[in-house]
Amino acid sequence: MKSDTSIFNQPKPFKMIFFIELWERFGYYGLQGILAVYFVEHLGYSQEEAFVTFGAFAALVFGLVSIGGYVGDHVLGTKRTMLLGAMVLAVGYFMMSMSIQHPGLIFYALATVAVGNGLFKANPSSLLAKCYEENDTRLDGAFTLYYMSINVGSLVALSMSPVIAAEYGYGVAFLICGLGLIASLLSYLVFRYTVQGIGSKPDNQPLSYLKLCIVLLVSVAAIFLCAWLMVNIMMANIVLGLIGITVVGVFMKETMAETGAARKRMIVVFVLMLQAIIFYVLYAQMPTSLNFFTIYNVDTQVMGFNINPVSLQALNPFWVVLCSPILAFLYMRFGQQGRDLSMPAKFTLGMFMCAFAFLIVAAAGTYFADAQGMVSMGWMVLVYLFQSLGELLISGLGLAMVASLVPQRLMGFTMGAWFLTQAASFVIGGYVATFSAAPENVTDPLLTLPIYTKLFLEIGLVALVVAVIMAWMAPKLTRMMDDEQTGDSDALVQAS
Repeated sequence: MKSDTSIFNQPKPFKMIFFIELWERFGYYGLQGILAVYFVEHLGYSQEEAFVTFGAFAALVFGLVSIGGYVGDHVLGTKRTMLLGAMVLAVGYFMMSMSIQHPGLIFYALATVAVGNGLFKANPSSLLAKCYEENDTRLDGAFTLYYMSINVGSLVALSMSPVIAAEYGYGVAFLICGLGLIASLLSYLVFRYTVQGIGSKPDNQPLSYLKLCIVLLVSVAAIFLCAWLMVNIMMANIVLGLIGITVVGVFMKETMAETGAARKRMIVVFVLMLQAIIFYVLYAQMPTSLNFFTIYNVDTQVMGFNINPVSLQALNPFWVVLCSPILAFLYMRFGQQGRDLSMPAKFTLGMFMCAFAFLIVAAAGTYFADAQGMVSMGWMVLVYLFQSLGELLISGLGLAMVASLVPQRLMGFTMGAWFLTQAASFVIGGYVATFSAAPENVTDPLLTLPIYTKLFLEIGLVALVVAVIMAWMAPKLTRMMDDEQTGDSDALVQAS
């Protein structure tokens, strides 16, 4: 029997949820890693058009998650909604494979992926949160390991997908993404016994075929709507804004409905979500501006072998997988000793890591590029290390933050709201990335290098300022969290 101090001492359902998420993320990141390049190389988009379209797609992917969380909490059940989402995702990836020969399918395929992800994404994390009792010291470590599963899937996908696309074509790469979802479904079928009796209220009730039909009809309508929105990107941004306003309104209404300790927890969650938006704008640069910087300005020759530059995105999940168990162990150890950093402090440290990442790549391009305008790949290894540490401290703990601070009845909805921060950020991040886009047909490294370094320096400086502001706010938010444990009714006034 494993000691309670082991980071792997988790409930039985953890393993099943781990593998479901691993294979689902294998499919999604296989698509994400090559999508912007696919728009440019295969569909003939300019970089600006590719970045903005990618941002709109990613926004829909994450913007629909809160709806899927609601369906899981109140309509079909967490497990049923998760399975339905996986099946819709598989169809979307197979449609992407078909779009190589039938380009008119592209936006319907992407819309199907967005709707499938919306149904799926919030529910595995919501199911995992239901496996732990309140104040369980394993929670931060569990969600860090859960986040590792996401990155194991993305590590394999981001390593393979660009190479497969280059060698065998984009159609084969998209087909393999679909097979990842089949593996995810098989993982559930094999291990579903571990979540017997765990789930939302509808999971413990007989399936309502009327509700299932309604969800299916709404999903089909949503696919056509999302396809139209990706063609009409300004309308997509407006719709995302309306969804965001609605979710924030509901969140505020539910916050005010709570009292005392619960209300203060919800306020802390809201502030940390606002901080996370900045992080995800930086994260959105990896498949866009950082990816194209690697293509044009990074020397990927290693010992006579040329590494596919698009595959360098795999450095992000590589570092996450490597560092996740270490951080999970530290969270567990320091938590048991009562010396763990507070959640606001972890978010702040993560923002400093992200700021350093962009300042490093800006410095590398400014001071260490060779005469041809090329930067050593070693710099990107360091850049992705800092970016990945920031990701683990913010994105990797975001779900644990929601799970530990939000009432159970709002778990699925708030998980969805957390992913909505990513939706807003990808829209902003897509537009930020356009500032790095080189003029059409310009690929000379000496001409593209100053464009990238200027943008990355500005991003790094803005992130650094945000990190300093977060450092100033962190003690105030921590006092709110400490006060709610003692029931101090004056904490909210003092913190403000």
